[in-house]
Amino acid sequence: MEATAHVGITAAMMMAHETATNAGWYRDPKTGLSIERNVGEVIALMHSELSEALEAHRKNLRDDKIPSRMGIEVEFADCIIRIFDTAAAMKLDLAGAFIAKNRFNKTRPDHKLEARAAGGKKY
Repeated sequence: MEATAHVGITAAMMMAHETATNAGWYRDPKTGLSIERNVGEVIALMHSELSEALEAHRKNLRDDKIPSRMGIEVEFADCIIRIFDTAAAMKLDLAGAFIAKNRFNKTRPDHKLEARAAGGKKY
């Protein structure tokens, strides 16, 4: 399963980055020259997608642009697209990091049922 996940995540990263590149997000609009995106700004945009997901969930909204989808799933997709695009632009091995982190989470003590606080965390 890990090999399939690695291939799929890597392909999705390339797809997201190609879409963003073709849309001009990596070119200066005035000069047409290549630019590097501001990582802090892009992370803030990722955060804004999650805030939109929270709002969509709270109000049980359908997406306004893709009404056949729930707002939360589209906003999650927006966040994933931004993450995948940025990781590809930065040449990060996000697929490898995902697999390594998932392996770690399978065995970490604070993720075990008996270690969870009564009632759990609330948002």
